[in-house]
Amino acid sequence: MDSFEKYVGQVFDKRYRIIKVLGIGGMAVVFEAMDMLMRRNVAVKMLKDEINNDTQSVKRFINESKAVAMLSHPNIVNIFDVSVKDDLKYIVMELVEGITLKNYILKKGVLGFHEIINITEQILLALEHAHSKGIVHRDIKPQNIMMLKNGTIKVADFGIAKLPNAETVTMTDKAIGTVFYISPEQASGKAIDRRSDIYSLGVTMYEMATGKLPFVADSPVTVAIMQVKNTPMPPRELNPNIPVGLEQIIMGAMEKNPDNRFQSASQMLRHVVQLKNNPHTVFKMPKVDENNQAQPDNSQNELPPNVKKLTPKSSRSMFPVIAGVATSFLIVCCVSAAVVLMKLFDTTTTDLSQQITIPELVGAVYSESLEEQLESQFYNVEVEYKYDNSYERNEIIAQDPLPDEKRKVIPEKQKCDLKLTVCWGAETVELGDYAYEDARNVKIELQDLGLIADIVNETHEYISEGCVIRTEPESGTVMTVGEHVTLYVSSGPDIKYVTVPDFRGCDEAAVMKMLEWNELGLGNVKYEYSDTVAAGLVIEQSRGIDSKVPSGTKVDFVMSLGPEPEETTADTSLAVEPELPVE
Repeated sequence: MDSFEKYVGQVFDKRYRIIKVLGIGGMAVVFEAMDMLMRRNVAVKMLKDEINNDTQSVKRFINESKAVAMLSHPNIVNIFDVSVKDDLKYIVMELVEGITLKNYILKKGVLGFHEIINITEQILLALEHAHSKGIVHRDIKPQNIMMLKNGTIKVADFGIAKLPNAETVTMTDKAIGTVFYISPEQASGKAIDRRSDIYSLGVTMYEMATGKLPFVADSPVTVAIMQVKNTPMPPRELNPNIPVGLEQIIMGAMEKNPDNRFQSASQMLRHVVQLKNNPHTVFKMPKVDENNQAQPDNSQNELPPNVKKLTPKSSRSMFPVIAGVATSFLIVCCVSAAVVLMKLFDTTTTDLSQQITIPELVGAVYSESLEEQLESQFYNVEVEYKYDNSYERNEIIAQDPLPDEKRKVIPEKQKCDLKLTVCWGAETVELGDYAYEDARNVKIELQDLGLIADIVNETHEYISEGCVIRTEPESGTVMTVGEHVTLYVSSGPDIKYVTVPDFRGCDEAAVMKMLEWNELGLGNVKYEYSDTVAAGLVIEQSRGIDSKVPSGTKVDFVMSLGPEPEETTADTSLAVEPELPVE
């Protein structure tokens, strides 16, 4: 700590005045600082001196700034500035006043159901946004989740994030941070995608729900192997007070095979919200193929009970085997052909299909009971959620097939696929702090967020012309996409214009009074001889008569000395010598 206190009071790049040390990590130290340009407190994350020239660490630093620069979400820590100079490398970010989720768990132990749901929902919203931009965090863990005093959750540290179409940072031991939360594909060095973040979030939820990690061992390597092979103890065995639905979500997120997990943050979020609305919900989880289920270490060598163990035989010719396979194949083909021909020529075959008419569901409120009702009849229901300000939350806004269309189904054997598009509510964004920024750039950024910018010009004493003074509503407001934001833009200082009077022929006293009355200033004064203007009066003025000039403008004058005096020659012959005094 003492080695970093030397930075307190220093000003980085003539802008960020360091106030105090907030924390020290393995790679960086975080300061609280004052942004003297934007007049706000920020967090400055600076690489430690000893790794300032480490190529991998610098890559991670730049990677973090690039990742978050692509993101804008109320549940993601904002980055304002980045500097990667040779002697000083730091990131300027939003100052988050709170504690990490890890410290909160250590302090409180097992979290309550509503806390778990609230935290998970906000993390999923952050991941949903990041994944929509093609960014995979790759390091979701409680240490990287910040909890604000008002209950807001902020996802931080995108240092090893996987960016779209860009070189990603190598997953060194420092980059991984801890193996307790990594996905099986991360641990085994396989390709990863957004589903890896889903697994890490599942581990985080497990820890929140039980106060324990699913896998613990003496060495990181052993933990990594357990992530790949072992099945965690069901959370309800450690904490029977959590709902069944919460355990299902946790275990669904922690499936070893990515194909068996939630496939997106949006899909997992729908389940979390459904459980939030009804804690007694029990989900119909999809059946997992037995071959894809991970087995504990103590059963790795066991075979499924219905498979006979083959005893190795001595080497022999493969011809009988090949012949047997070929014969079997021909038999199957013949039988299949016979069945097809029988169906073609047997006109007495009973048609078991049943024709149904697709009901009209647009405008109805989607619920789990509605889905169960449809699936108990003739439909396989697929739900797609969509943000839309024009409809109520959970209102069905589209369906495929369309109402009144006809379909054939076979009861208990074949169903009709029915896709429902459900309104997820109005999409919201948090309004940033745009003070001092170029209004043209801010308008474009707001349009990208789905907000409409209205410009109002105002004079301002020191904010440059064309820059934003403030917004209405103010920064930090959560807004619905499509709403209007008023940008108050500086038109420069408030300039008062005055009319320049005719000073010609005025003496000095009159000039000073007229300057005062008309809010003008005295500029340079020159004196010249004039045969037409009397001495002491104005001959010329620098500003045009009746012209409009800003208040305080200085006026230069040319004053008359009167006519130029005639030259005279001295006559010495007429000089009279002074009389000498009489003695």
